[in-house]
Amino acid sequence: MPKGKPWTAEEEAKLRALVQANENIEKIAAQLGRRKEAVLMKCKRFGLKVVVTNGYSTTTSITLPVELPSPEEALKMLAGALKAAMQPGLDKVEVQRLQVVATLARTYDHLLANYVRYRDIEAKLVELEKKYAQLAEKAKGNASKPNTAQMVQPTTK
Repeated sequence: MPKGKPWTAEEEAKLRALVQANENIEKIAAQLGRRKEAVLMKCKRFGLKVVVTNGYSTTTSITLPVELPSPEEALKMLAGALKAAMQPGLDKVEVQRLQVVATLARTYDHLLANYVRYRDIEAKLVELEKKYAQLAEKAKGNASKPNTAQMVQPTTK
């Protein structure tokens, strides 16, 4: 059971806004009248990213793009990282950063290909469902009509 007073909707909205504004965690806690640990726990529950470095706390949040980058854009990022990695005299941190960019670009390309495949499968499934519904409706209509070919015709002799 959580300790302390419950969070109001207004406090939660203010927390989200302050995190998105990259405010310092201590400042956020002071503005909300909460302990730093309580703010960190709430951020964790909301999935808000909080980074603590050298005793200083900062918050980060990822802004989601409106549209997905194309595979060409991802490949350009990968090519840029590879070209930058070819420069002599890069420090260890820069090499690691470029490795991360390259890994993310490759991963994105792979996930995007899967996403496109799933979307194609989904579209085909919707199309098949429509055809099935049409066939079911047609079969239902045919079942209510008498089949004249199967009716026995009286014979005259």
